Amino acid sequence: MTLVYLVAGEASGDALGARLIAALKAARPELDFAGVGGERMAEQGFSSLFPMRELALMGLLEVLPNIRNLSRRLDQTIADIAARRPALIVTIDSPGFTLRVAARAKPLGIPVLHYVAPQVWAWRQGRVKKIATQVDRILTLLPFEAPFFESAGIPVRFVGHSILESGAEQGDAARFRARHGLAPEERVVLVMPGSRRSEVGRLLPVFGEALRRTEAAVPGLRPVVPIAGPVAEAVRAAASHWHPAPILVEDIQEKFDAYAAARQGGAGLIKSGTSSLEVALAGVPMAVGYRVNPVTAAIARRLIKVKYVSLVNLLGDAPIIPEFLQERCTPALLAACLTRLLTDPAAAAAQRDGFARVLGQLRPAEGRSSAAAAAAVLEMLDARQNA
Repeated sequence: MTLVYLVAGEASGDALGARLIAALKAARPELDFAGVGGERMAEQGFSSLFPMRELALMGLLEVLPNIRNLSRRLDQTIADIAARRPALIVTIDSPGFTLRVAARAKPLGIPVLHYVAPQVWAWRQGRVKKIATQVDRILTLLPFEAPFFESAGIPVRFVGHSILESGAEQGDAARFRARHGLAPEERVVLVMPGSRRSEVGRLLPVFGEALRRTEAAVPGLRPVVPIAGPVAEAVRAAASHWHPAPILVEDIQEKFDAYAAARQGGAGLIKSGTSSLEVALAGVPMAVGYRVNPVTAAIARRLIKVKYVSLVNLLGDAPIIPEFLQERCTPALLAACLTRLLTDPAAAAAQRDGFARVLGQLRPAEGRSSAAAAAAVLEMLDARQNA
């Protein structure tokens, strides 16, 4: 059987990988898969070489204590690739790990396709020259990325963002409210602090206090916290003392039902990243917050060349979603923003209008994003077999 080796390093990449595997299976049922992935890829029958959660680290000072284990896992991945000799390697996002896999695999003569363009257009643009030596093709999720990488001589294809296939906008608000016995006057506030332990540790206490302050100004709120993977227990423990008690959601469809409930007069406190794009797809107004270690933040500020961190704002080139980063990620500022979204229908409507303007940019020229990505994978497989 033809083997495709996939390497994902965090929750968003795991979701992309799962949709890609499903699309590839539909096109070529005889394909086989191996590599590193998470729970969503496992639902497609994928068996991970080791737990993906070991790679889900963010920030310089968060990575350093784990450098030895990351090096060991890199060695293990390369050894597995050398033993299995796949027809193609697909590295998915998480460039700190996956591009090291690509570079180490290069001498083996196996083509590498990188799915999700590294954000070198945002900071340290000179890295694109190195990336050109590591990968054979890049699939981009954002339309403005392709010209940047093409100028460096890297074959690129814009395939769109498969978040549009998630079903996040198709939840059932009535079902969620009935299941959890919510009174008609209760309003759902989504609280999403991220999928990494470091993110949860930094953001959830801030989000929880922001929610408490908002509740004082806008009574009748009910927090809903989606939980999954290795951070589930940490979130459960950290939110256990909240009042009112949060609804903890583990099932994906129930999460989407919660989105629908929040769309009806609610809002969200959301970590910057793919989760904010998913919540935007669901039409939920939000405040975006993010914090990293101060040393990491100081380094990043010297290097980052873009005005916004939220993908919605980047695509719209406007502050559609209020961003509260680093020292501005405080309970007071988040609560003030959340209170406005809950009490000013015009503010919530303005965000939804912005969402509608930018989400259309994430669609491929035709068909579904996962199908477009699968077609690019199959082209590379066929080219190698016909060479």
